[in-house]
Amino acid sequence: MKVSRGDVVTVDDPYSDASGRKVRPALVVQADARNAIMNQTVLAMITKNTSPVRTDPSQVLIDIATPDGQLSGLNSTSAVTCGNLFTVHEDKSNKKIGTLPVSFMQQINDALKNALELP
Repeated sequence: MKVSRGDVVTVDDPYSDASGRKVRPALVVQADARNAIMNQTVLAMITKNTSPVRTDPSQVLIDIATPDGQLSGLNSTSAVTCGNLFTVHEDKSNKKIGTLPVSFMQQINDALKNALELP
């Protein structure tokens, strides 16, 4: 499945101890120009644990009560963890469940800069 920056997708996420896996949401953060020429994309994990958002500038809240949050396709308010990035083959994205607007992606850009210590 070809994806675009800002798409919220579901992926099979293996447990770190390799004992199993579960389907989780993730945000496509890779640029569309890269997505067009590569069969892999960079994703940021999305979690229901929103408590670190208040103190961790590498996380961004997706509040499903807001118009932007409703576009995400998520079932509950969640956080994008820009410090938890991974690369997957396009075939490993199960399905697109939503898309975050460009205005929201500016917050993601700021969180990525923080996570990667970029100016």
